[in-house]
Amino acid sequence: MEPNWQLVRKRETLERRARIIHQIRAFFMNQSFLEVETPQRIPANAPELFIDAVPSAEWFLQTSPELCMKRLLSAGYEQLFQICHCWRSGERGRRHLPEYTMLEWYRSHCDYHQLMADCEDLLTTLVPEGQLLWNNITIDLATPWPRITVKDAFTNYSSISLDDALESDQFDAIITEIIEPSLPRNKPIFLYDYPLEHASLARKKPDHENTAERVELYIGGMELANGFSELNDPAEQRLRFQIEEDLRRQQGKTPYPSPIPFLDELEQLPDCAGIALGIDRLIMLLCDKKTIDDVVLFTPENL
Repeated sequence: MEPNWQLVRKRETLERRARIIHQIRAFFMNQSFLEVETPQRIPANAPELFIDAVPSAEWFLQTSPELCMKRLLSAGYEQLFQICHCWRSGERGRRHLPEYTMLEWYRSHCDYHQLMADCEDLLTTLVPEGQLLWNNITIDLATPWPRITVKDAFTNYSSISLDDALESDQFDAIITEIIEPSLPRNKPIFLYDYPLEHASLARKKPDHENTAERVELYIGGMELANGFSELNDPAEQRLRFQIEEDLRRQQGKTPYPSPIPFLDELEQLPDCAGIALGIDRLIMLLCDKKTIDDVVLFTPENL
């Protein structure tokens, strides 16, 4: 019987993947971050309209380690990172898997500007030569990386304004179909300051009532990371969760329980910031691979 050639041909990439993950760990440990392992099977995720959790008996597999990690911040841990598996039902494509690897890190006493600096430092550590080639595009990693607000992105790339997009419920479609393909591909770029309606778990921007301190990182036109200055107002977070849950139920989606322990401890959460970065997509970039299938051992179809 011949060997499984799909696995054989991935060996060089997977060996490099292992080395990259070792480098990521070293990067955070050298800055005195604590690596943690929180449970991956939990009673409740943060409810989000466009993210469906995978059931596991009466509980769910995590869509993110975010809630448990922020409970640790509330208990006084100040710098945390985690590399773990996450699950999202029905996500499958050239850049998506229903089970994937996530890097998340959190810092107390800072905001999303520090997260942007962290991303720059991490990538330039992983790519000391200062540039990478992906999909025939040479990407210059020299810092600082450009930053553009969501409002300015709509002004520059969309035929309708941000306000009109929100009013007509076209925000997500325009971001995905118009703005993301228009972003520069030869430099990483931060898209930041999202409208409050799309704040997720991000806090409001001071003196900007309708804006949230949320940032997404794009490299080569691919979304790589999503982070926030974290919301630590329990009443506001309960309201946002209820709005998301109401929207889910209106669309006939599975009802989700509320993450009560997280909400009960949120009042103790200090000012902090956290970000989630897709490891599989990062490996795609660093190894110049076109699909996520090329950078994991097994896809669902191979099992």
